[in-house]
Amino acid sequence: MTIAITGASGHLGRLVIAKLKEKVPAADVIALARTPAKAADLGVAGREADYTKPETLARALAGVETLLLVSSSEIGQRAAQHRNVIDAAKASGVKRIVYTSVLHADTSPLGLAAEHLATEADLKASGVPFTILRNGWYTENYTAAIPGALATGAFIGSAGDGKISSAARADYAEAAAVVLTGSGHEGKTYELAGDSFYTLADLAAEVSRQTGRTIPYKNLPEADYAAALLSAGLPEFVAKLLADSDIGAAKGALFDTGHQLSGLIGRPTVPLATTIAAALG
Repeated sequence: MTIAITGASGHLGRLVIAKLKEKVPAADVIALARTPAKAADLGVAGREADYTKPETLARALAGVETLLLVSSSEIGQRAAQHRNVIDAAKASGVKRIVYTSVLHADTSPLGLAAEHLATEADLKASGVPFTILRNGWYTENYTAAIPGALATGAFIGSAGDGKISSAARADYAEAAAVVLTGSGHEGKTYELAGDSFYTLADLAAEVSRQTGRTIPYKNLPEADYAAALLSAGLPEFVAKLLADSDIGAAKGALFDTGHQLSGLIGRPTVPLATTIAAALG
């Protein structure tokens, strides 16, 4: 079985490949990346695959049986980019596509859900067997803000008391590897999230506990939070995305109690405190 992973040089793609190498021979895994040289250290064959260049996709998917389509990071362009990959996969005879969507995409208030739903519809219409992994938030999305919070003395956000069922990125990568190498997943949609939940105030309290400092959480209006992210140097679309995601979290978009992620990987998801400790370490 030949398994290819798009976005292989990214955070998630790298982890998926590492997990796959524990399950299948490295010769059966192909890293697909816009710049293959960035994935050269992964210990598997690499091929150029640019979501915006169908000619690269046709070459990249030759002989591939199972494809992990890691969603593009280019907000506003993703549906069209993913459609290019799905079309190329169908033309190349790929036997199954596994796609990384977003938690509860069909009911989510998140602005980014619409593009994921469009891709899910394209997958269903393609005729290629598929599995949809609706990934919840990565805990690292929030622990990445720890250095800034320590520097300024507070976490900021717009999530209010919203419950967040995040998991470590490695948990989602392991789930992808299980689905890619297993059977019985065709046609299924998995809602993947952490076993436990927290609020951003809980996150701040745990960082405070581990650092011995008092780092409170300050809730801001969406526009103020986006402006703060802009002033910190984030691109405008990223600032707006993060602010929108926090508003969505306040409405329950990142909360789930189904335990499908831990069910797939056969162990509890990594606790918040552990991911915080790794970030601080």
